Amino acid sequence: MSVFAGAAAMLPNPKPFFELIPDPRRATPNKLHSLSDILSIALCAVLSGMDDWEAVAEFGRTKEGWLRQFLPLANGIPSHDTFGRVFSLIDPEAFEAAFFDWAAHARIGGDVLDQLALDGKTVRRSHRGSAGRALHLLHAWSCETRLLVAQRRVDTKSNEITAIPDILSLFDLRGVTISIDAIGCQKAVARQITEAGGDYVLALKGNQSALHDDVRLFMETQADRHPQGQAEAVEKDHGRIETRRIWVNDEIDWLTQKPDWPGLKTLVMVESRRELNGQVSCERRCFITSHTADPERVGRYIRHHWRVENSLHWVLDMAFNEDQSRARVGHAAENLAIIRRFALNLLRQSKGSKLGVKNKRLRAAYDDAFRALVLQLQPLEH
Repeated sequence: MSVFAGAAAMLPNPKPFFELIPDPRRATPNKLHSLSDILSIALCAVLSGMDDWEAVAEFGRTKEGWLRQFLPLANGIPSHDTFGRVFSLIDPEAFEAAFFDWAAHARIGGDVLDQLALDGKTVRRSHRGSAGRALHLLHAWSCETRLLVAQRRVDTKSNEITAIPDILSLFDLRGVTISIDAIGCQKAVARQITEAGGDYVLALKGNQSALHDDVRLFMETQADRHPQGQAEAVEKDHGRIETRRIWVNDEIDWLTQKPDWPGLKTLVMVESRRELNGQVSCERRCFITSHTADPERVGRYIRHHWRVENSLHWVLDMAFNEDQSRARVGHAAENLAIIRRFALNLLRQSKGSKLGVKNKRLRAAYDDAFRALVLQLQPLEH
C-alpha cells in the first residue's frame, strides 16, 4: 500500500505546508514580510507564467488586491530583491520535505501507487561560471497521475546512485513497481526494493557491462523461440511509424550473475523501429525485472517510464522555461525549481480547463477565478 493511500481526493492548498518551513532570516524589525506570504506570492506568480524575481514582484504588485483576499500582506508586496534573497536562504531540504508532505496529503494514483519512475534532470543555466556545476535533480514520478511526488538534489548525474536509496526510503513500496534508467541498475537498489515488498524494472547499459552483454546475446539468440513471451505495438503519428516489440524470458538459471540480483525473475529486450521520411532507425534496449514473464505488463511499465521525459522534463523546459532560469545565488535555483513543481502538479490536477500546461499558465495570469480554483485558496476570515 502506498504512503499516499487514503488521503484527500484533491491536491490541497500548499500555504499551510509553507508555514512549516523554518524561516532562515533573523528575527529583526527589518523583516517586513512573512515567509509564508513570500512563498505563496511566488507560487501564484510562477503558476501564472512568471519566471524570474522581477516578474514575480510585478505580478504581486499588479494582483495585490486579489492576493489580499487570501494573504495578510501586513507590509504589502516584497521587492524582487527580497524574493531573490529569501529564496537563496531557505533550506532546500526543508522545502523538499514540505513538498513531499503536501503531495502525501493528496490521493496519488488512487488507493495504491502502482508505478514510481525515478529519473534525473539538469537545470542547465543554473551553473555559476563556466566551470560551475548546474543543478541536477532526481525526480520520483507517479506514472498513473503524471504527478511529481518527491525530488532530491544530487551533485552530478553520476551521484544519482547515492540519492536513489534515500528517495526510495520515503515510500511504502509494497505492491509498487519502481522503474529506473541504467544508472540505477545496482544490486543494492534491487535489494532495497524487494526487501520493502516492491518490484523493479531496471534498464541495462554499460555500467553493468558483463550482465548487459550476456542478456543481450541471450535475448537476441532466443528472441523468436518463445512466441508467448512477445508483444508488438505500432503507432502512427505525423508521418512517423513506430513499431515496438518486446521479448521476455524467465529461463535464467544459466545466468551466473542471477544470485547477485535479489528478486530477479525475467530478462527483457525492447526494440523500437522508427520510419520517418523514408529513413529507418532501429534501437534495442535490455532490462531486468522482478516481474514474471508477462510482455504486456512489463512493456507497459517501460513505456510509462519513458513518458517522464515528455510529461515532466519537456514540460518544465517548454512550459516553465526551466533550462533558461538564471537563479544561481545560494539555494535559489533549487528552491525555485521546487516552486515550479508545486505549480506543475497543481496545473496537472486542475479540472477547471482542458488546456495544456503552458496555456493553463497563461489563463492563470489573466483569470483570477481560475487561479484561485487551481490553488484551492480559501478567503481570509475577517
